[in-house]
Amino acid sequence: MSEWTIGIIGGSGLYAIDALEDAQWIPVQSPWGEPSDEILCGTIGHVRVRFLPRHGRGHRIAPSTLNARANIDALKRAGCTDILAISAVGSLSEDLPPGRFVTVDQFIDNTRGRPSSFFGDGFVAHVSMADPVCERLAKHAAKAVVKAGGECAEGATYLAMEGPQFSSRAESRLYRHWGAEVIGMTGMPEAKLAREAELPYALLAMVTDYDCWREDGEAVDVAQIVEQMNANSSLARKAVEVFCRNLPEKRTPSPIDRALDDAVITAPDKHDKAVLAKLDAVAGRLFRQG
Repeated sequence: MSEWTIGIIGGSGLYAIDALEDAQWIPVQSPWGEPSDEILCGTIGHVRVRFLPRHGRGHRIAPSTLNARANIDALKRAGCTDILAISAVGSLSEDLPPGRFVTVDQFIDNTRGRPSSFFGDGFVAHVSMADPVCERLAKHAAKAVVKAGGECAEGATYLAMEGPQFSSRAESRLYRHWGAEVIGMTGMPEAKLAREAELPYALLAMVTDYDCWREDGEAVDVAQIVEQMNANSSLARKAVEVFCRNLPEKRTPSPIDRALDDAVITAPDKHDKAVLAKLDAVAGRLFRQG
């Protein structure tokens, strides 16, 4: 067995992974509240896998009420070394038609009021989000889609909107003006929290539709999204299997593994013990070092 333990966060339409061996659902408790679901644990080839359906089985949790802190914390507690997130997105670019997959390399966070950090009073830390995803994971994910029979572009800017409503035409055109290429409701604060938890993170986006920016385009239609989402999901499951089977046997360290080394600002004698207790999984490496 390799040193990889890959956390897969399944987005809309991806609620299970068929290729998992010795699969079993295991509840993981988090001091940050309830994760979206139990974690499906198993293996694919030489890689340990921890699968979490982002919206819960049956898609029962809305984007705005997802407990992203509990989800990331639970995956860290389950032993994950890295995270591959799968998300359904709308396209803000003619170059990304429905059915295309794309790896995300940048984010614009336009969400409102979602808890977006594990850190605060009693333990203040600031991580860099200049390069918010793990490049090596993203490259492995893109190659896996192609090997699974799909098309995958590499490198897109993801606009994270609050939802649950879709964009107005004015908003959609504004987001294009900002440089966004795909739009979704769940990539943030998930990516920020993964970085705080020192988990290399990549997001593989499945395009379901064009957002409503086109002059002759129709409004976003849920029925069409679901139809395309179901078509994408079959390929996504294959891609996840190929991704895991084609990872190197040995996981070499990532700089993200130590993202907190120079991030903590609060003086040790001012650390809040109650806060530290909640951070035992996310930042426990620092405490164990003394």
